[in-house]
This record gives sequence, C-alpha cells and structure tokens, in this order.
Amino acid sequence: MADAVPAPAVPAPSPADLAALSRPERVTALDTWLTGLLDAALAAAPHPTGRRGQPAPPPGTGVALVAVGSLGRREPAPHGDLDLVLVHDGRAGIAELANALWYPIWDAGHKLDHSVRTVAEAVQVAGTDVKAGLGLLDVRHVAGDAELATALRSATLASWRQSAGRLLPELRDLRRGRSRTVGELGFLLEPDLKEAYGGLREGQVLRALSLAQLTDAAPADAEDAYRLLVDVRDELRRRARRGTDVLVRQEQPGVAAALGLPDDDVLLRQVSLAGRRLAFVADETWRRVDAALVRRPRARYRRVRREPLAEGVVRHGDEVVLARDARPAADPGLVLRGAAAAAHADLLLSPYTLRVLSAHSPALPEPWPAEVRWSFLRLLASGRSAVPVLEQLDQEGLLTRMLPEWDRVRSLPQRHPWHRFTVDRHLVEAAAAAAELTRDVDRPDLLLVGALLHDIGKGWPGDHSEVGAVVITEMATRMGFTAPDVAVLAAMVRHHLVLPDVATHRDPDDPATIDRVVEAIDGDAALLHLLHALAQADGAATSTAAWSPWKAHLVAALVGRVAARLGSSVEPEPVLAPGDAQVVAPPPEIPGPSRPVTVGVEDVVDGQQVTIGAPDRPGLFSLCAGVLALNQLDVRAARVTVENGYATSVFAVRPRFGRAPVPEILADGVRAALEGTLPLAERLAQRERDYSQDTTRGAPPRVAWFDAEATGAANTLVEVRATDRAGLLHRLTAALAGEGLDVRGATVETLGADAVDAFYLADPSGTPVDAGQRERVERALLLAAAGTAPDPARH
Repeated sequence: MADAVPAPAVPAPSPADLAALSRPERVTALDTWLTGLLDAALAAAPHPTGRRGQPAPPPGTGVALVAVGSLGRREPAPHGDLDLVLVHDGRAGIAELANALWYPIWDAGHKLDHSVRTVAEAVQVAGTDVKAGLGLLDVRHVAGDAELATALRSATLASWRQSAGRLLPELRDLRRGRSRTVGELGFLLEPDLKEAYGGLREGQVLRALSLAQLTDAAPADAEDAYRLLVDVRDELRRRARRGTDVLVRQEQPGVAAALGLPDDDVLLRQVSLAGRRLAFVADETWRRVDAALVRRPRARYRRVRREPLAEGVVRHGDEVVLARDARPAADPGLVLRGAAAAAHADLLLSPYTLRVLSAHSPALPEPWPAEVRWSFLRLLASGRSAVPVLEQLDQEGLLTRMLPEWDRVRSLPQRHPWHRFTVDRHLVEAAAAAAELTRDVDRPDLLLVGALLHDIGKGWPGDHSEVGAVVITEMATRMGFTAPDVAVLAAMVRHHLVLPDVATHRDPDDPATIDRVVEAIDGDAALLHLLHALAQADGAATSTAAWSPWKAHLVAALVGRVAARLGSSVEPEPVLAPGDAQVVAPPPEIPGPSRPVTVGVEDVVDGQQVTIGAPDRPGLFSLCAGVLALNQLDVRAARVTVENGYATSVFAVRPRFGRAPVPEILADGVRAALEGTLPLAERLAQRERDYSQDTTRGAPPRVAWFDAEATGAANTLVEVRATDRAGLLHRLTAALAGEGLDVRGATVETLGADAVDAFYLADPSGTPVDAGQRERVERALLLAAAGTAPDPARH
C-alpha cells in the first residue's frame, strides 16, 4: 500500500536539514511536510462511503494527524523523535493509511514515536498511563480533521483533570525517583538537561499541574529558565548531531559560544541557576498539590492552628507565615528572625510570606544589631533544617540582599569531580555539617560563620583562601563581630585547607610537619580546634571521596600531635600511618640480610595495613609498591626502616575492588620480584591497558621540592602531582632508586583522576641532593609519571 502512495508535493527534510533551522522554522517545515504526507496518503486510500441514506463525508473527515510531546509544544529538538498520533473515528482501512504515513517518515531517516487511536482509546490511555497522559496534554493539530483533533484535546484534558488525584502522586514519585538516580540539574557538572531534577521535565510537569487546575501557571522566571534549557538542549544536539540531552564537558565550550556566552563556566552557571529555579518552583508546587489532594476532616477546614514562633511570625498549618501585627517595612530583623524560627521548627516559610518579605523588608543596618546576628546564628545552628530555608531566601533574592558577596558564588561550578555541589550550595552544606560539631569548639558562632563562608573567595580571581580572608574580614565586620573575632574568622578562611593538606601529604611524625602547622595557626590552640571542625564540615559537604574515614583519621592524628606540642589537654590520637603500625606476624629473629621475606596484614581505619619485611637492596620499596599495585591495592601512605641490612616497609592500603590482601600471595609476589621472575613493569603496563585508562587527559605532571619540611634521616622532600594510573607509585619510586636515592617514607592521595605523591628521600652517602642530581631526578620522575620511563626491572 505504501508503495502506491503518490509522493507529497514537499520533499522530505532530513534530520540534518532540520537541525540547521531555527526552532520556528523547524516546526513550519515539519508541519508542511507532514500535511503533505497525510494528504498523499488520504488521496491514495479508498474514500469512505456514507451510511445508508446519508451523504458521503468530505475527503479528510474522520482522521487527523496530531503532534504530541515536544513537537506538540512547538519545540522539536534537532535529531529528536517525532511524536505523532493518527486519530480516527473508527474508519476502515486505518492500518493501511497509517503505514502509508509512517514509512516515508522512516525512509527520510527520522526517529518516530507513533500511535493510532480513536478519541475513546486515547482517553483511556491518558487516564491509566501517567507518561502517555502527560504527552497527550500537548496535543496540537497538524493535518486532517481539525474538529477531531479539538475533540481529542478536550477529552484528554478532561480525563487528566478527572484522574489527577490518582495519577499525580505517581508522577510526583516518578520525578523524585529521577532526582535520586539522575541527580539535580543545578549541581551536576555534566547535567542531563531533560531528565535531571530541575530539567525540562520539570517545566512540562508544572504545565501539566496547571492544566489539572490544581495550581496557577508557573511564574515568568520559571518559564524563562525553561526556555534557556530548551535553547541549550537545541545547541547541544545540533553540535553533537545526535539525540542526546546530556551536556558533556567536551560540548560545553561550543554550546557556550553558539549561545553568545563568554565561556563554558558561564554556561554551566546559567544552566545551574535555571535548574535550581525550576526545581524550587516544582517543590513548592508539589507541596501545594499534595495539600490539595489530601482529604481532611471538615473540622480542619474551619480552624487551622496558629502557633507563635517568634516576634512577627507564627506557624500556620505546615508553614511559617507573618503574624497579623507584623510590620515588615519597619522591622529589618524580621527576615532572619522568621527564617531562624522556620528552620528551628523544621518548617518552611510560606511562598506568600517570602514574597511580602522580598517586597517590603528594608536593608539591614550596618553593623548588624546583636539581635539580627543572633537570628542569623540560630538559623545556621539549625543544621539540616536550615538548608531548604536558606534556599528559599536565596531564590527570593533575600540572601544576596543581606550578603551581597554571596552573588559572586551563586551556582558557581566546581570542576573537580569530587565536588557534589556548586560553591554556594557547598557552603550551605558545610554550615549544616558544622552545626553538628558546635559542642566540640569553644566558639560555635565562629565555626558556623566560618563554615558558611570558608570558600567565599572562589567568587574572585586568585588564591581563594587568601582572597576569602580579605572578603570575610569585610563581611564579618559588617555583621558586627568584634575585631578579635574578625581576625579569627579571617584566619579560619586563610588556613581552612592546612590540616587536610598537611595530614595527607606530609609525614605526621616529622617534627617539621608539626612546626609548619604551629606556625600557620600562630600557636593558637582554640584556632586549631576550629580548623579541625571546619575541615570535618568542609569534607563532609564535599563528598565521601574527599573525606574518607582514612583522611578523617589522619587529620585527627595531626591535630592531636599539634595540640600536644602546644601543651593542650588534648592527647594525640594514634595515627595508623607508616611507622606507627605493628607487624602482625613478626619475622623470625634471623640476623641481617639472611632473614626471609615476611608479610603481615591487619585491618585499620578504612582499609588494611601491610607490613613487608625483606633483605634490603636498592629499589626494594619500588618492588613492594609494584606487587601491591598488581594485587589491586591503592597505597595511601608508606614508610621504610632499615636495620642491620633488613628493611621493614609499612603500607597503609585500601583494596580497589573490596578484596582484602592475602599475606601469602603478597609474600610470593615480593619473592618473585626480588628473584627477577616477576616482570613488574610489563605486568603493570598490561594492567593499565586492560583497564583502558586515559593517561593523556589532565594537566601535565609537576614536581616540587620542599627541603625545609624534611628532618631526620630523610634530608629532602619531593612531591609529584600527576594523572593517576596503574603502578604509578612503583614507577616513581623506581625512578628515584635509579637515581641512587632511598625512599624513607611516602604519603599518597588520589583526588579523582589525579594523584599527589610525596616522598621523603635520603642519599645513602648522607649528603643533601644537589642541584644537578635534582634536575636528573625531576626529569626521571616526569618520565615515570607520563609512563614513558624505561622498564626499571631491566636496568
């Protein structure tokens, strides 16, 4: 049948042709082509005869082609599906007519989502399938019987409103489930513009809720946010030349340029702002819908309890609203007082209250009165309950009115993969985490404010810690803190990374490490404990990868050692780092190099500790590191001690795939490597190829020297930053051994795709590493980090 259909007057546009058009032009081209297809199919189909005694219906009556989904909304995406429904009145031969319509669309290379239904069948589907019902709300007549298309739209809309009480909870759960699996659009580095929570689906759901007559139409700024996401989606698909909605990193610069934006960070920030606005409006709308769908006893309608919470605000049902005698225009502290009361009661401010406060609240006096500052601290001290309230203040523009510097970090993306949130949301999450630690410090007020503002400097160019210390000085002074308190807050921001950096990159037993921290905090024990709590809050707000139990333990141990140096009452916590661990199975007392290879394994915080004893020889540490890498063990710290020609190497490790190390297997591997029967470099290179690691991405490796931070037997410290790869520690230590240097200790940290390895080195002769040797060592380390060094096992 399809072969006999005459060709339509309009030639078929290909997906590439349509992608080159603007959105209105794309809609017009598709409508014109589809109309021609239906006309041609109807011309070739047998014309239905009238019933006995009735005239035959005019051609084209009783069948209509309608667009649903994105085409129905007049926003078809480049390289997207064509969502079409062929509606009919029960006429015979509809299957043949449908085939004559669909096949030319497929032949032109388009993806098609199609169905053939009567109005009654469409209504039945819309009333039972929430996804299908959502799509049918966008019915738009394209060709054929316009009255039939209008009847379909009216019937499906009526069915949607009638079935709303049953279908909307399903739709709500569906969207919240997508939030858990896909994530929130506002906080993703590579967001799914359609399915992530706050994406295009939210705009469509808001429209559906309005059509169900349960809510008003979405506000204008939500419509603007939706249109921005549609524009970004179109440019993404046009560049990718396929039907993708995930804004991947490599496409972001091109999409930004096509939209006239300065760079990809500005693009991602605008996408984040749009997604957060849609998510915020959707959450608020769903609360209204849930309240409307819940059947309450009649007595509840007659009287809703009003409970005073603070001066000027009361609890009304499940929201916080203004009291009858509240005067927002004459009460500068009302915003923070109401927000603190809401968070303390684990409630939200009502949307109407937010709008009134936004429209009428005056600017805060400078410096803030004590009552205003107390409300602000009470809000932050509410912990997790404060997060949605702060988001309410942010979305209504009230937060930036009180803290103008906040606008510099709003939805500012953080490109490192360990960050879960934009800068502003990370700060709010850090303050919420700090609220659980206020009993551990003498000044909980400074901890809360320091946590909220510790990364505020990221909104300006330069080192964010140094810039942030200047910015928070101005902000804290405006908040009314005393000069000594302002100085403490500035020190917290300036040094908020000191404890995690030193604990993970330096030897906690080295006196130079302790001296560095003491100098940074100027010997202030109270500041030390504030920085410890801030490090915990910062890490918890970042991700589990950034703040593992192992890192938390290292930081706590470092704090204990520094506190002991300062004479604080805090005892140093035992650190499960190299040198502090006990060998599980002590080697037999055989003197010197004739002692055998021994391996002991014991469980420690967030991993295991492996102790390897073997006769000392050049490159032994590298061989041990290579054996551990072959056994899928990530090394996080290590130390070597040598006595009477016998070396004891202690490694803090974590299994990459959850399998605990087996001492016998490790011992066999070390013996084979020592005997030369285990080609470590070759096996590690094969492991790297097997796991298809991309060794070319990221910044080039860097080497830095820190003489002043090494004491004792190790006379220098070298740090290597490079892309992580299988056996990296083995290659680096092999390079050091090849230059005649002994590795006495190491700390290793993997940050996403990057590794930061620090090595305490000693020259066997006892002399410091001179400039010429440093140049050779640096060159060898760079080659090893890039994976181009020669096989150390063959040299």
